[in-house]
Amino acid sequence: MKLDFEAMEETAIPRFRDGEKTTYARMFVDGNNRIMRGRLEPGASIGLHPHQGSSEIVYILSGTGKALYDGGEEALAPGGCHYCPEGHTHSLVNDGGEDLIFFAVVPRHGDGG
Repeated sequence: MKLDFEAMEETAIPRFRDGEKTTYARMFVDGNNRIMRGRLEPGASIGLHPHQGSSEIVYILSGTGKALYDGGEEALAPGGCHYCPEGHTHSLVNDGGEDLIFFAVVPRHGDGG
């Protein structure tokens, strides 16, 4: 199954998970996964949140930023991948000067969560 993110409508999500500014997303959702190509403008962030019943994989396509993860900080750049396992907490922040473009997958775990 091919997913064409260019053909998907870009949705604006103000202060996503209580983050700063607006997160922009082109997203595919079914009963098993949430798959998205997201965009954070400079200074924007996805707020700190826990993953219960799911995990998340975030792959950086362009721009720079950081993941706040379990009280630590990880620098992110194109080609970098951040993984937040179930039961952990994270946030994504664009602290660079250009849009942070990323690909993210949130698989639903077998317990139905």
